[in-house]
Amino acid sequence: MKDQQRILDMVTTPADLKVLTDEELGILAQEIREEIITVTSETGGHVASSLGAVEIILAVHSLIDSPKDKLVFDVGHQSYAHKLITGRLDEFATLRTYGGLSGFPKPEESPYDVHPSGHASDSLSIAMGLAEARDIRHGDEKIVAVIGDAALAGGMAFEALNQIGQSQTPMVIILNDNEMSISRNVGALMKHLGYMRASAQYRCARDTFQERLESSGPFGNALANFGRNMKDSFKHMAIPHTMLFEQLGIMCTAPIDGHDIGLLKETLSVVLDAGVPALVHVVTRKGAGYAPAVANPEKFHGIGPFDIDSGQAKKKPSGAPTYTSVFGKALVDEAAKDSRIVALTAAMKGGTGLDQFAQAYPERFIDVGIAEEHGVASAAGLALGGMKPVVAIYSTFLQRAIDQMIINCALPDLDVVFAIDRAGVVGEDGPTHHGMFDLVYTRMVPHMRVLTPSNEEELVNALHTALHKGGPFAIRYPRGEAEGVPVPEEPVVLEEGVSRLVREGKDVAILAFGRMVSKAEDAAEILSLHGIEARVVDMRWVKPLDIDAIKAAAQLDLVVTVEGGVVDGGAGEGVLGEMAQAGVMAPTLVLGIDDTFVQQGAPAKLLDELELDGKSIAKAIQNRLKEIRSAK
Repeated sequence: MKDQQRILDMVTTPADLKVLTDEELGILAQEIREEIITVTSETGGHVASSLGAVEIILAVHSLIDSPKDKLVFDVGHQSYAHKLITGRLDEFATLRTYGGLSGFPKPEESPYDVHPSGHASDSLSIAMGLAEARDIRHGDEKIVAVIGDAALAGGMAFEALNQIGQSQTPMVIILNDNEMSISRNVGALMKHLGYMRASAQYRCARDTFQERLESSGPFGNALANFGRNMKDSFKHMAIPHTMLFEQLGIMCTAPIDGHDIGLLKETLSVVLDAGVPALVHVVTRKGAGYAPAVANPEKFHGIGPFDIDSGQAKKKPSGAPTYTSVFGKALVDEAAKDSRIVALTAAMKGGTGLDQFAQAYPERFIDVGIAEEHGVASAAGLALGGMKPVVAIYSTFLQRAIDQMIINCALPDLDVVFAIDRAGVVGEDGPTHHGMFDLVYTRMVPHMRVLTPSNEEELVNALHTALHKGGPFAIRYPRGEAEGVPVPEEPVVLEEGVSRLVREGKDVAILAFGRMVSKAEDAAEILSLHGIEARVVDMRWVKPLDIDAIKAAAQLDLVVTVEGGVVDGGAGEGVLGEMAQAGVMAPTLVLGIDDTFVQQGAPAKLLDELELDGKSIAKAIQNRLKEIRSAK
């Protein structure tokens, strides 16, 4: 039972923080950590980053007037404390569950959530737009953006920094640096210098003195130049990390302890009134307050339910490997036979299964950081240099590099393989993370060939095929456990545009793609109980499609396509197009994700909701057949 004397239970809006002392805010921070750990041990979640950002969120909300003032999160992994102090404590136990609270900021959920974050490096652009809108309206709200050190490396963040420095519109950027340690002596000097730069009086005096020197003739100009050079040289020596921001026109404070509530409030109160764009460099520890998360922040970046005492996952894996691990091992095996194979990822070595590759072939492993556009373009450069790059990125994040995929890789027809992990619904991370669109944005690209393996054997063969044939290839596969099919010792090259017959049937043809093959098999079993014999075809290829299989399917009473992505522009529409071009006519049923975003929840529950489980597919086929037969 909850302790009703907790400060957390009395906080219903951020305004309640303003009456708390720094000591009470520190107690509240501990209570929030306990709540986050308790809930996420049951629901899973982004534990380490949220634990590390608690004091930052409390300090900001104790100083601004939210929701009038805006707190913009980057990615949103770190927003759990924000949810807890904005009226969602009673619902927090539903975090990341179907119909419950989102694991990310969500405007439909609360007026305190500014935008639906979920992808990295966009907070500064959103904040800049909010600041510009404020200036155009002659408003006075404060704009604060929180961005992590990894997300700051993304190209989009640098584009925003360039405009922020140029515009000089007031806003505050909090750089949450969770990898740098703090030196007390250097920190004290940095704090002093940071406050000097944050002081409007100091800036005014400095600029006035500089102008007077420059207007007083050759000698004054020489002194001004000498002073400017000495100032910059001293900054380079003492605080080199600030120079990039200051040269862009953004005032930068010294690194401060991100777990010191009083220091955070003191610093933020200065920069919030500075009247110029300012960056506060805050040093935190991922997983702060929970030893297992501190010891293994990568594991607790995104984790399922876990035991609080040990930090170990509660879910016991089945005998089947994950698709991700199957891909990772297959790539290592391929690399052992071909020294030209290079693996690239964007800050997701573990998530994409490349740990083993990085260990075996460190000189051929490249992690570009959160920079998908750069990663894909650099893969093109590697291909031009005679290598065979394999780009392993989640489906939802590869969306950010569509231009580079088209222009840099496909247009020159380069040997680049896109290993698209997390295809289809991925579960509890919700709409910003579902891989719903990759079948559309890959099949539309000239020269691109697209494979959708339905089990681990097909995945290993698909990778081997892509590396053997050359040219741009996309292989998409889902998150989670595979089907338990043995992996071939010697992979084979799949015949281009040729499908695999899974089950024969004389009434209906179900043309299925990827993981939907197993759902189609389930549907066929159900239909057989009702006297309907369904042919199930593992289409394998989305591009090129198997024309012969499509023509054969058109001879039956109904042609059904089933895919784990959006219907509009997807594989099913491709089948319809091939039927029209071949001049074959047959009743059709296209199943997939309709024109909607999919909320968070367990994948099985989401597939049920989307009517893409075996039972729903069978029912849809029965209804369509009934319409067809009643119309005759």
